[in-house]
Amino acid sequence: MITNATTQAVAPVPNDIRDIKPPIDIPNGWAWLWWGLAVVVVAVAAFLIWRWRQSRKADIPLVPRVPSHIRARQKLAAALALIAQPKPFVIAVSDAARAYLEERFNFHAPERTTEEFLRELSGTDLLAKEQKESLGDFLESCDLVKFAKYEPGEAELRELHGSAVRLIDETEPVETNAEGEKTEGGIELSEKIVNRKS
Repeated sequence: MITNATTQAVAPVPNDIRDIKPPIDIPNGWAWLWWGLAVVVVAVAAFLIWRWRQSRKADIPLVPRVPSHIRARQKLAAALALIAQPKPFVIAVSDAARAYLEERFNFHAPERTTEEFLRELSGTDLLAKEQKESLGDFLESCDLVKFAKYEPGEAELRELHGSAVRLIDETEPVETNAEGEKTEGGIELSEKIVNRKS
């Protein structure tokens, strides 16, 4: 009987022992504090960069925009240097007039042909009837030089230039001062007329 008990004790035991579990991370109570501080530091840095950029933008002096009628007159004055070359001169003069009309009246002139431009302009009240007719004659004369290879003399070119200048003179915006008197560029019109006569 003893032998029987020893054989039972020696018999293999089924595999019921489990392996060791890995270590468990115990959350640190201070970790959330470090993450919160990191977020605050990033937010403060972003805010300071934004403020610095805003202050730099404020330091840049704004250049006042030159009014469209003054820019057009400058372009027309520069075009006079080309008066010995009819086609470049006429292109410069007509482009200055069209660009002025686009800026002054928010009317998209440069992208249209002369016929399209005049047809669309006739349906508006942007210009007086006489101004529309004068502008039509001006643009058709310019087209003769630009597309039909017409070679006008200097007198005709100066007349075209004068037509563009007259268009700008007649349509430039008139400002009023605090007393309601009409001014142009900060100068009272009565003073300007006196200055032109003298």
